[in-house]
Amino acid sequence: MAPLKALCIAILFTNSFLSAQTTATNADQDSTFIDAYFEGLTPGVVKLVGIYGDQNYLADSTVADATGHFTLRRKSPLKPGFYTFLLPGLKNFSILVDLNDQRMTVHAKAADALGSMQVEGCLNTDLLYQSNRYQFKQETELNQMGEIMKKFPATTPEYSQAKARQTQLIDERKLYLEGIYKQYPNSFFTKFKYAGQNPDFREMRKPNGDIDTIGQIVSYRERIWDNVDFNDPRMINTPVITNKLKRYIKELTPQRPDSLIKVSDALIRKVMPYPEYFKLFANWIALQYENTKTTVMDGEAVYVHIVQNFFTNELAVWDKPENLEKLRKHVWEMEASLLGKKGPDVAAPDIQGQLKSLYDKTAPILVVFMFSPDCEHCQKEAAEIQTIYERWKTRGVDFYGIAVNTTDPEWRQFVQEKGFTFTNVFDPSNKAIYAKYFVDITPELYVLNKDRTIIGKNLHANQLEELFTKELKKIK
Repeated sequence: MAPLKALCIAILFTNSFLSAQTTATNADQDSTFIDAYFEGLTPGVVKLVGIYGDQNYLADSTVADATGHFTLRRKSPLKPGFYTFLLPGLKNFSILVDLNDQRMTVHAKAADALGSMQVEGCLNTDLLYQSNRYQFKQETELNQMGEIMKKFPATTPEYSQAKARQTQLIDERKLYLEGIYKQYPNSFFTKFKYAGQNPDFREMRKPNGDIDTIGQIVSYRERIWDNVDFNDPRMINTPVITNKLKRYIKELTPQRPDSLIKVSDALIRKVMPYPEYFKLFANWIALQYENTKTTVMDGEAVYVHIVQNFFTNELAVWDKPENLEKLRKHVWEMEASLLGKKGPDVAAPDIQGQLKSLYDKTAPILVVFMFSPDCEHCQKEAAEIQTIYERWKTRGVDFYGIAVNTTDPEWRQFVQEKGFTFTNVFDPSNKAIYAKYFVDITPELYVLNKDRTIIGKNLHANQLEELFTKELKKIK
C-alpha cells in the first residue's frame, strides 16, 4: 500500500537519520568522536548502520587505513541507540551510545572483536562488551545442558542434573546483570539490558494435572513488556523493542484475525500515551498484515482494524490528512470482503451479454473466482478450477467467475481457450465489483456458504475441496 509504505519510510528517515560528518580539526568540538584501532583489518570503507524499529539505515561512514585505524567524527551527535560498524572484509562490531556518551577509543583484533575489544571513554559500549563476553562464556555449557535434557527423559538423574545446572547458570547470569544494574542504575546500558530480558517461565497446570500450555503462553505474553519503560524512546533505536514485538505478535499470539485484532488493539492502546511507541507499534503491526504481505487467511482484517481505529487525523499526527484519507479509503474498499462478512452480490454481463447475479445461484456453496487473462498464475490454475467445478457442480458447489484488469475481447478469448463452463462475467467499468470483493493479486478465490457468508479467501485452487467437504458436512 503506497500511502503506508511512504509513511514508514518518512518515519524511518525523519526520526532516525542524522547526517553530515564534520571536517573540524579540533576533536574536542565534535559531539561524536570514535577512534578505532583494529589489528589485521583490511583497509577500505567503514559504514555505520543504525536501527529504527526493525529497519536498518546508513547513519554515517568513514575509511579505515592500511594499519586498521579509522575515526568517525560528527558535530551533530548520533541519535541514542544501538549501532553496528560494517568493516572491510565482512567484519563488524557494535556500539551502544547515549546522547552524551559518544566519545571513545576502541582497540580490538579484527579476527575476534568480541574477545579482544577494549573500550575507553564510553561506559555504555564498555558494559555492552563486558556482558556479551560473560554471556558468551556461558552459552557453550548452557547448550550442552540443553542437549542432555533433550536426550534423557525428565524422570532420569541425567535430566535432573542438567536441569539443575542450567538453572544455576541462568541464576548466575541474573545476579551478574543485577550487579551492573545496581552499580550503574542510570546508564543507558542498564535500561537497554533490563528491557531486553524475557519473563520467567511459569509452569501452569489444569485442575486434572495436565500442563496448561495456553495458560503458560498467555501468562508469558502478558508479562513480556514488564521491563520496558515506554517513557524512554531511546529503546526504539535498538533491537530490543522490535524483537519483543515480533515475539509478542508472531509467536505468542494465535495467527487468526480475531486473536490478532484483540491482542494488537490492546497493545497499541497501551502505548498510545507514548507517541514514539504508538507510532512504531501501529505502523509495524499494520504492515505485517497488509494484504500483499500476510500469509494468514484474512490477515488483512487486522490491517483494516488498525487503520480504521488508529490512522485518524487526531491520532496519526505523523502523516498528512490527505495521505490518511487515501489509506482509509483503501481499507474501506477491503472491508466488505473480510471473513465472516455477508458476501456482497455482484451483477454483470456474461459471455452472452446476459446480466448474471451472484445471488441468483442456489447452490449451498459458491466460489467467486477473480482472474485476469494476462495473469500467469491464472493461466496455470484455470484448468484446475474447471476440473474442480466439474467434479463438484452436482454436489452442492457452484462457481462465479469475474474477470478484472482486462478487455472484453481478451476476456472472451480466455474463457473460450480455458473451456470454462461456469458463469463468467466482466464489467469494463469495474462498478459491479468495486468495494465488494477486494482483489490485489489474481487469481483470488472467495468461498461463500449457504447463508452467503464469506468462509474462505486468499485460497489456492488445491485448497478448495477440503473446505467444500467440511462445509457440506455441516449442512448435512
